[in-house]
Amino acid sequence: MKLDTYLPMIEQKLEELLPKEHCRYERLIEAMRYSLLDGGKRVRPTLVLEFCRLCGGDVQAALPFACAVEMIHTYSLIHDDLPCMDNDDLRRGKPSNHKAYGEDTALLAGDGLLTLAFATMLSPESLAAVGADCAAEAAFQLASAAGIHGMVGGQEIDLRSEGKAISLETLQEMDEKKTGALILASARMGCALAGADERQRDAAEHYACAIGLAFQIVDDILDVEGDAATLGKATGSDAENQKSTYVSLLGLETAKQRVKELTHTAVRALEPFGEEGKALADFAKSLASRRS
Repeated sequence: MKLDTYLPMIEQKLEELLPKEHCRYERLIEAMRYSLLDGGKRVRPTLVLEFCRLCGGDVQAALPFACAVEMIHTYSLIHDDLPCMDNDDLRRGKPSNHKAYGEDTALLAGDGLLTLAFATMLSPESLAAVGADCAAEAAFQLASAAGIHGMVGGQEIDLRSEGKAISLETLQEMDEKKTGALILASARMGCALAGADERQRDAAEHYACAIGLAFQIVDDILDVEGDAATLGKATGSDAENQKSTYVSLLGLETAKQRVKELTHTAVRALEPFGEEGKALADFAKSLASRRS
């Protein structure tokens, strides 16, 4: 199965889940839609759906949970772009949410997506589709990955590291939390929703950990040699802000070699799934060679 077949499903469900009513906070809803429906690779929801399928689960039942992960991811991007965080004016070639709607509404748009994610996973419809136990496990995985020991903690390490020389160990911990945790949670959620066995869960976790780190290293590489028009954001900001990256700590060629090694690790992790894991293997390779 080609993973891009999930994209129309994800886009349609995101559209369905977002509020559309006319009300006094209509501008807030518009800001939420502005960022959530702005395309993107949809890496995380794709992982939820494909691991659910590989482990024998119902992809349609898992779809709201996949969308919940994308809501969390989008909220994090909105907040990351704020002046008090990374202070970025562009996201995917368009003005960042706070540039389009103001810092106050952008902050609330992120909050709205964060809470909508959990309302979506724990709705009566979602509970009926996958069962209360599976829904609770999936929601727990996402909450844990998004919280202080995951994405939020990673962002704090990032903020405290600005303008400082940090070790490779610190950098890797930061990225495992800020970027990798949500990717790992996506794989775990897919397994949970399908009632996967221990061998399948282990394979999914090893795969997700490998592509999560590779994804961040590629981001660092693209900041050095990527094209701003293709990326939809400015390049060279890491060096300008004196940020420690895999490129600055390892060198460009070693960083590229590390991406190759991690991608190979990810592909090998899929062996328990046999030929059925080929789509995810190709997915790992495509993420490693991406230009945006």
